[in-house]
Parts: sequence; structure tokens; C-alpha cells
Amino acid sequence: MEMKYVPTTCPYCGTGCGFNLVVKDGKVVDTAPWHRAPVNQGKTCAKGNYAAEFVNSPDRLTTPLIKKDGKFVEASWDEAYALIASKFKAYKPEEMACLASARVSNEENYLMQKFARAVLKTPHMDHCARLCHASTVAGLAAVFGSGAMTNSIEDIAEAKCVFVIGSNTFEQHPLIGRRIMMARLNGAKVIVADPRFTPTAKQADLYLPFFSGTDVALMNGIMQYIIKNGWEDKEFIAKRTKDFDKLKEVVMQDTYSLENVAKVTGLHAEDIATAAEWIAKADSSALLYSMGITQHTVGVDNVKTTANLQMITGNLGKRGAGVCALRGQNNVQGACDMGCLPNVYSGYQAVINADLHKKMEDAWGCDIAEGKVGYTVTKMINVLADEPGTLKCLYVMGENPMISDPDLHHVEKGLKNLEFMVVQDIFLTETAELADVVLPGSCYAERDGTQTNTERRVQLWRKAQDAPGQAKPDWQIICELGAAMGYEKQFAFKSAEEIFNEVAKVTPSYGGMTYARLGAEGLHWPCPTAEHPGTPVLHKEKFGTPDGLGILSPIEWKPPAEVPDAEYPLLLTTGRCMWHWHTGTMTRRSESLEREEPTGWVEMNPEDAKALGIKDKEMVRAISRRGEITIGARVTKDIKKGVVFMPFHFKECAANVLTNNALDPIASIPEYKACSVRIEKIPEAQ
Repeated sequence: MEMKYVPTTCPYCGTGCGFNLVVKDGKVVDTAPWHRAPVNQGKTCAKGNYAAEFVNSPDRLTTPLIKKDGKFVEASWDEAYALIASKFKAYKPEEMACLASARVSNEENYLMQKFARAVLKTPHMDHCARLCHASTVAGLAAVFGSGAMTNSIEDIAEAKCVFVIGSNTFEQHPLIGRRIMMARLNGAKVIVADPRFTPTAKQADLYLPFFSGTDVALMNGIMQYIIKNGWEDKEFIAKRTKDFDKLKEVVMQDTYSLENVAKVTGLHAEDIATAAEWIAKADSSALLYSMGITQHTVGVDNVKTTANLQMITGNLGKRGAGVCALRGQNNVQGACDMGCLPNVYSGYQAVINADLHKKMEDAWGCDIAEGKVGYTVTKMINVLADEPGTLKCLYVMGENPMISDPDLHHVEKGLKNLEFMVVQDIFLTETAELADVVLPGSCYAERDGTQTNTERRVQLWRKAQDAPGQAKPDWQIICELGAAMGYEKQFAFKSAEEIFNEVAKVTPSYGGMTYARLGAEGLHWPCPTAEHPGTPVLHKEKFGTPDGLGILSPIEWKPPAEVPDAEYPLLLTTGRCMWHWHTGTMTRRSESLEREEPTGWVEMNPEDAKALGIKDKEMVRAISRRGEITIGARVTKDIKKGVVFMPFHFKECAANVLTNNALDPIASIPEYKACSVRIEKIPEAQ
């Protein structure tokens, strides 16, 4: 018997924790602490602890599948590649689209966007960041010149005040939650704003149970109170920002007085005042947010408002401060960095810039997609559903829109309008079931590569076992498919490291990185040269804008696209739970995690439940304008009256049947966090 430990990084959230994979006779059997892991020092959450359980699941995809007469049959790789190549060559570039993945490595994401642009010549390239942090990328880039978390996870522990809004950090990023508690033990005040009394909120010194969708009103009210009392950082505002007068003109309106904001948000005016004083008077204050801020039709407005608050209090460019946008999936930051977006190449180099377009053509040695912005994934689905025949062909790697996207009936209609779809994944997902060809990829334990966590730290994955059956690493599949399409020279890579070396050549923020330099600790981008130490804290001296100044943005509060009314009187918000991950593809194949939370639920305030005659654990019907599901009720005082919550992991009671496909006009992100529903008793369930 041979046993070994292989250090790697977690395939779940964006924290980027490290652990050892325990390998017995060539197969991954368990995880064990890796005490040198830079982010988590050997500690993991439940998902990380059980991250080995799905790896050798018996229903892993092991061979290519081709659909014939409505049923999948096994095929050889050569047969699958030949069919795909012939189909792809039959379509015009604008009729095809590609979806990359926050689940796979930087190298594989880089190759997917290269394949889309160099081989298919299509500008239609996106991935699931569109559904979680597109607002962050757009909002922070507009005001700071960089659309990423400004600070390191480590220095959150040095904050003297931590303001958490739109993040249930203790469940969704538990090892970042640990840093919050370290700050609190060091004397920091912790403020949590959330319509649910989450495990995160239960650790707060001040809990603000506000209505989902009133974020801008709350933060404008906080800023008004700070300015009224003269607590703003006048020196930072004068030296490091511009347009303070424009911001002040908006936030000082009577609309954002404590009393009026209290009415809109459902809070007490004195609690808003306390929050403002703690934030403004702390030596350093960190603001943490996640998808409770971003997943709104005003997601970009929300993000810009968090930046406003941190700029007027001088909480940027130093440790223990910053705008800490907590990225959702393990490599959603990296997938964005690699150019898996419709408007940029790797390193956020604009596709519409003629010089950058030529740079990529020269680097890749071929003509590439014209320099125009392609469809976002949300636009792709709308075009597929509402304009059939415009988009005809879709290549999906590691994404599962049939569970993850809003208004699932609309998604299904769109995907069924496709003429040809290829899905590359490790399991036969709900999306893969609709495909014409399914290609078996590899999971995190079966490949080398890198991923980039929420704090911009690029870290190594290390291969611990071979993929099952005929399954292959995703980078190898893309290279072989590229060769089958006539682009062998552009995809002649023999290892993930070779791909990373090309990434570094064309991506300025990764320019100084190599596998040897990443080692055990990783490096934070930007790291432009081989001598550069990496950048844990952004914007120390100046912002990334053309003049180096942060742009203060006057933002008015707007309500969600859909608000409760007589027919749909409750406000639905959605999110993750501690035990599961996104569409459940991996965690629901983990026996330990599935045992903890085997199905979904709708969380209801006791007053709302009593008015409807609903008891705890009763099966109920949840209905929106888009569909209905049957789901168990969970009656608890831990949610605000008038609000209901559902986790979105469970296909048998999929919350996204109900959610609204209304989009932010700038980031095209859907409004997952606020839509109107009604809850009904089911007489036959009594």
C-alpha cells in the first residue's frame, strides 16, 4: 500500500484555503490539514473537510457521449472531436457562444477564451461571474480603476471596525469569518446588515435587519450622518478623490436623513447613527460584501456606494480597511482575470482597443474575433429564448445554467432552442442532459494548474490522481479540439505550466509569475515583473484611474425591479447554506454534506407563517410570476417579517424557478436577491 499527501487548494468558495489530499494506491481517499497553507493555516470549513468525497463518485463521466435519437451513447474521443469540429465549422462566428467556468483552472479558462476568439472567431464569451460579481468588476473598475478586492484576507484581522453587508461570511466564507473574529478579539466593532439573523449576524456587536434591496439608502444615510458630524476624512477626500461635492449634494438630501432611511430600510434611526459613528471613528474600517450587494438590478450602484463610504472615511490603501468584495466560487476571480468575459482579454485588456486586439493576434499567430463586445450569458439566454435562430451553437465548460440561472423555465426554453450544444463537465448535470455531445473533464484533484482566490492570490493546484476512465484534463480537451479545428500550432501545449507561461507573457498583472515563484505561498496580482513581490493591498499611493484619483459617485436609491404587492406580498431572497455549494453537483455527491442538509426549504418569519396558517416543516407552495415549487417551510425568528429566504442548491425545489431575470443595466447581473412571491398552504399536504 502506498500513501502520500498532495497539497492543493479547495474547489469550493473564493477564500482559497489549502489542504492535503490523502492518496492511497493512486486514489484520493480523504483530506488532511496542510498547516503551511497561507490563507487558512490548516483549518477548513465542512465543505473543504469533505472535499474528497465526490472525487471518485461512481457517476463520474468517464467517456464522451453523443446523443442519438434522443439518447446518449458512448463514443470515442476521435468520434466526438470529429462531430464537434464539423458542426462548429458549419456555423458563422456570431451564431456561436462559449461559457467558461469558475470551477476550472486559470490555464483552462485562458484556453477557453482563446478558443472562442481564435478558433471560433466569436466575441460571445462569458462565465458565471456574470451571475455573482459582474457588478463588482464593473463598479470598482469605474471608481478605483480595478474591479477586485482591495485588501488581503489576512489584514481583515487588523481592522478596528468591520462592516459586513450582503454577506453571510460565517457560512459562505468561514475562514474569512475567522479573520472577523480575530479582529473582534483585538477590539474591533463588528456591524452586520442582513435581513436574516445569520450565524454572521449573531456574532455582531450591532445587527441591522434591513430589507433586501435598500442597501444604497442605508449607506447614503450612514454617509449623511458622518458628514453632518464632520467625521469624514477631509485630507483623504482632498488628496485622493474627486467629485465629493457631487456626492454630498445627493447624500445630504432629506431623503437620506436617519428618520427617512429608517422607514425605507425597516431599521431604527439610532442604530444607523451608531453604525456611522463606529465606521467613521475607527482607525481602520473594513467593509466586506458579497452577493447580497451585487445580485440586484442596482448591483453596480450598490458597489459604487460601498466605495463611496470607504473613500469618504479614508479607509483605502491601508491594512485593516478596504472594500473587500468576497468572490463566490473558487476561481471566479481567475476566470475574470483570464478574459472569460465578453468585453476583455486576459488582464482586463479591452477587446475594443485596436492596439490590444493586434497584440493578441500577434501573440496567438492568427486572426481573431473582431474587436467588439459580445453577449453576456444573461443576454445569450434571452437571445436563445426570445430570438431563436440568432444563436445556434453553444460550448459550455463546467457551468450548469439549468440550476444556476434565474427564471429556469426561460433558461430551459432557450437551451432547447439551440441547434447544437457541447457540455464539458465531470458529471451529467442538468445542463449536460440537454447537450448533443458531452465531454468528460477532470476535477481539481486530477490536474495541475492555478486558481486565483478572492484576495487576488494565485495559488497552485497539484495533481493527486488520474481522471477516471477516458476523462481528460479540460486544458487537454481544448487543445485537442483546437487541433481538430486546424489550430494545432495555437494549442500545442504539453502541460498546464506551459499555458501559464503564455498567460504571463500576454497578461501584465500576471507578468512576473511562474510556477516556481508561486510555490507554497502564491502571489497577489498585480505582479508585473519577476522581481515584484506581489500586491496584497491595492491603491496605497494612488488609484488605478487615469489621474490616480478615486471617483466619488452620487447614487440615488432605487427599489428592486419587483416589489411586494397584494398578489405576491412577500420579498424572496436567495443564497447558499453552509453545507452545499451552488448547483450541488459536487456537494450533493458528498455523503457527509448531503446528510446534513438533504433538501431545500423556505425560511419564514413566525408572524408571516401564522397569518397563513403554516407550521414549521409543513410542505408549502411557493409561487412567483415565473413559476412555482413545492418546498418545506422553516419557521424562524431569524428572518425579517415580510421576507422569505431559500437556498438555491436543490433541483427538486429549485429557487431559480421563482427568481427574476431583471438585469442591472451596466453589469447585466440578475436580481436574485429580491423578487416577489406568495406562499400557499397545500391542503393535501395536511
